[in-house]
Amino acid sequence: MTSTGLSTDVSTTAKGRVLISGASIAGPALAYWLRRSGFEVTVVEKAGALRAGGYPIDIRGTATEVVRRMGILPQLRDAHIDSRRFTFLNADGSELTALDPRAVAGGVEGQDLEVRRGDLAANLYARVRDDVEFLFDDSIDTLDQSGEGVDVTFHSGQQRTFDLVVGADGMHSHTRESLFGPEERFHRYLGYCFALFTMPNTLGLSRELMLWNTPGKAAALYAVGDGDELHAFLTFHRPEPPFDALRNPDAQRDLVATAFAGEGWEVPGIVNAMRDADDLFFDTAGQIRMPHWSSGRVALVGDAAYAPSFLTGQGSSLALVGAYMLAHALATNRDHTAAFAAYERDVREFVAMNQALVDNGAATLFPTTVQALEQRNTMLRDLVTMPSAPARPAHSALTLPEFGSARP
Repeated sequence: MTSTGLSTDVSTTAKGRVLISGASIAGPALAYWLRRSGFEVTVVEKAGALRAGGYPIDIRGTATEVVRRMGILPQLRDAHIDSRRFTFLNADGSELTALDPRAVAGGVEGQDLEVRRGDLAANLYARVRDDVEFLFDDSIDTLDQSGEGVDVTFHSGQQRTFDLVVGADGMHSHTRESLFGPEERFHRYLGYCFALFTMPNTLGLSRELMLWNTPGKAAALYAVGDGDELHAFLTFHRPEPPFDALRNPDAQRDLVATAFAGEGWEVPGIVNAMRDADDLFFDTAGQIRMPHWSSGRVALVGDAAYAPSFLTGQGSSLALVGAYMLAHALATNRDHTAAFAAYERDVREFVAMNQALVDNGAATLFPTTVQALEQRNTMLRDLVTMPSAPARPAHSALTLPEFGSARP
């Protein structure tokens, strides 16, 4: 176990001690706002260090205001990818059309951001690392709420008691499972599997994305700059989730290779690169939908509570907004029960609107039938002569309450 930040013998503050499980996006964001309002915060992360890399993510609407209030908006603007071209390809690799990325995503130029996930995580961590205790290479084994706090046993064997615990440990949250039961109870499968990894930029792409489609399958190559590396993305429709492959990397590679066997364009080379990739991330496109986000002194935030799926492009934004709203509720309600209720009351509609983006057409980039693919292609051709798509109301449907003056 690696510990950074505050020592474990720091005295308890007036508002109490909070343990956060997960150091990706929601966890450090929540830690920042809780620490600023007087809580003593510990973040436990099963990885041995802060996780770098990851596919580019979007920060939109209300979430942009969160990062502005955190004081990291200038750094994120500097890290903005600013993709200049989105090329759609036919099955044979010929060009269907090329568009400004904002015409497809509905982003607002000069306001919404697209950054590497690692850049966002690093900026969040930099804001809290000196004020918050981080326990890397460790995780929560058990939670016991039978006393006046939450007795936590860590995987390392360490035992400590906290006033509150928050699970910010992602879509496959161990905190959620230990508290509410198996993920299957809350997982809404959306019919797709996907694989993410990096590969050499043998095509010389620069600040652009290329997307190849056939019905039920898509392959994308994304160059976030002018470097020698690409983010590769393979997704395919599958009626039932492949649960047997979710924890078996070899089975994942075989599943993807079988799905894309015999396809054209650069797909064979992309599949070969996946075989060699040491950073493969495979998962299903799905959402977490729960009737409640807390139980006793333990609450959930971000993907652990309400993952919207990559199809919405709103996972990181929901994590940032949810963290802000949970911290605000805890800062303004003396009782944690009232705070958790306020958090759910104020955020649930915003979450529902963003999760509903899938039902309102967010999956149209990956049609599953010949007819649907042709309809999408017709829409894309029309976009060439139309202005960029307007920002989606769901991105900005929540007005943030004031949290007081920012810390230096």
